[in-house]
Amino acid sequence: MLHHIMASIPHEVLAAPPNDELKTDNLADFLRQFFGPLFLVIVSIVAIFFLFTREITRFVQFIVLAIGIGVVFYVPNIIETMAKAIAKALGVDVT
Repeated sequence: MLHHIMASIPHEVLAAPPNDELKTDNLADFLRQFFGPLFLVIVSIVAIFFLFTREITRFVQFIVLAIGIGVVFYVPNIIETMAKAIAKALGVDVT
């Protein structure tokens, strides 16, 4: 059966060279869609825990940290900008 399936595939498809390039066009959008809601749930649970245990200092520290991390998730193009800056600092040619 596999022989029949392979015989039905056009020759151009089988003869095409493999494309080994890494495609990261929508990586930032995927990360925002996947980790964004998860981040909000974790921040909410931890913030409620700190409020109920009356640890106001840790709550304020956590909220400041959460705002910093939230900026990375929700500000448009900041992931791409940071990635290019890190790559340029490491000496990678960014085009």
